[in-house]
Amino acid sequence: MSDQNPFLHEDSKVDLNPGDIGQSLQQDLADYFDDLLTWRMPFGRNQGAYLDNLPYEYLHWFIEKGGGFPAGRLGELMEFVYHTKAVGAEVVFAELKARRSSGGVAAKRPEKNDHLI
Repeated sequence: MSDQNPFLHEDSKVDLNPGDIGQSLQQDLADYFDDLLTWRMPFGRNQGAYLDNLPYEYLHWFIEKGGGFPAGRLGELMEFVYHTKAVGAEVVFAELKARRSSGGVAAKRPEKNDHLI
């Protein structure tokens, strides 16, 4: 049996420890949900809607005809919502809706140029 790390590619200097990757993914996911709890669409026909409430067809339009999602965090969140809905997993947004309806959550509408950050 070899003492080499099975997650370290022979040509790589990066240790691909699954525990570290899992923690990083969990943190990224938590950050997405924290932001989705408060961010609203700052423009367009769905202006003011929470990003996770945007219709799939509207999000798909950005890819199909709109040239992609906006730059910055707004675009990242919209893309996350789009892909989540595309695979039929939008049930994960139920907790956000429940937390909003219980009150105590201040909505964040991005500043005019937040999508450029």
